[in-house]
Amino acid sequence: MIIDVTVPQLGESVSEGTITKWLVREGDVVKKDQPLFEVATDKADQEIPAPAGGRIKALLAKEGDVVPVLKAVVCQIEEGVTEATSAPAPAKAAPAAAAAAPAASAPAPAAAAAPAGPAAGAPAAPLATPSGRQAALENQVDLSRVQGSGDYGRISRADVLRVAQTPAEAAAPAPAPQTAPAAPAPAPRAAQVAQMVNSGGGFVPPIPGVGYGAFKVPPYRAVEGDKVVPFTRRRRITADHMTYSKVTSPHVVTVAEVDLHKTSKLREANKDRYKKEGASLTMLAFVVAATARALRENPALNARVLDDAFVIFKDINLGVAVDSPDGLVVPVVRRADELGVRGIVRSVDELAKRAKTGKITADDLSAATFSVTNPGLKGNLFGGAVISQPNVGILRMGEIQKRVVVVESDGEDHMVIHPIMLLALSYDHRVVDGVAANAFLWRVTELLEKGEFDV
Repeated sequence: MIIDVTVPQLGESVSEGTITKWLVREGDVVKKDQPLFEVATDKADQEIPAPAGGRIKALLAKEGDVVPVLKAVVCQIEEGVTEATSAPAPAKAAPAAAAAAPAASAPAPAAAAAPAGPAAGAPAAPLATPSGRQAALENQVDLSRVQGSGDYGRISRADVLRVAQTPAEAAAPAPAPQTAPAAPAPAPRAAQVAQMVNSGGGFVPPIPGVGYGAFKVPPYRAVEGDKVVPFTRRRRITADHMTYSKVTSPHVVTVAEVDLHKTSKLREANKDRYKKEGASLTMLAFVVAATARALRENPALNARVLDDAFVIFKDINLGVAVDSPDGLVVPVVRRADELGVRGIVRSVDELAKRAKTGKITADDLSAATFSVTNPGLKGNLFGGAVISQPNVGILRMGEIQKRVVVVESDGEDHMVIHPIMLLALSYDHRVVDGVAANAFLWRVTELLEKGEFDV
């Protein structure tokens, strides 16, 4: 029996993955759950196990191919065959073979459901990101004339917009017959404005590495001693995400000063007990707990924007930024408002350990409804973080410093030294107004200053 292997669903909103490495060859005998290949998505990198034991009949995708989840067949296994073959393996087929192989034994509708490959002699479909394909549709750009700048020549949104904003004669086919003298070709900025007007308005963003309007980025000229560091895949995804967020969401930053005197005393009284249990009671856990409670009382920040509406989520799933070998990742503490400080400590510790050992999964990184970020021990006074899309808010912790503050006792003011931290809230002004944002941040501050947590 031949078993078709596809890329499984690897988390919410993940629609495709890149085959980064094959761990088997055609003719190899594999056991059930043995890793077959590595796949990279916008969320995480994972090994995909064999659904059954048998012999690898065919590898139908090459390393570097981008394939849709659950649809394209990337590998076939002869179930139950225990004898390996040393026959020369045919050349690894492109995704077209994934559609052609099942077509021989499946009815026509099944073949139509698989991704159709190019006909013999026809050019292969351009390799592009989902945002790149969307930009091509929006700007009526033929992907076949776009030079991709990503891995394996993959076309990004920026690549498409770069072509869309070139002078009209560089992209247009044959010009229409003219009855009057031809006007000079529009300048790039004029083409941008025309495109904006024709599409009903909207903002035309700058092109990274190219410029905006009359401003052009000067070319890089190598100097001895310079070190050029290529973008890793993770860095490229982060760069695209942050650029998209800044262009899409009108960021507003508001800051609150928090007196952590009571919460710090509570932490000091309990941190040794947590340490004996193998856990670390950090200030981050208290901030996450206060954030979850404040979101339950101020749900406007626990939302996302749709095309012409927005949704307020029922569950409070907090993304907590942690470091990993490939850079910063944001695993998710699910239903954080139901956990309390102890549950949050355990969740954050477990997710941080998986991130540092490279074992974080796409599910661990999906479905966040709000984010909290902590700059760590070598932080700074405060900073406005970029919103993690599609959230509408992110809370950034600042450095904790001992400062002189004024407190009231028995009707009199006294100067004392307390630990102080600045919390900065970045929020999306498309759907979050200042009143809602300030109410949320005020409540987080109040909870931390009262220090009334169950630990």
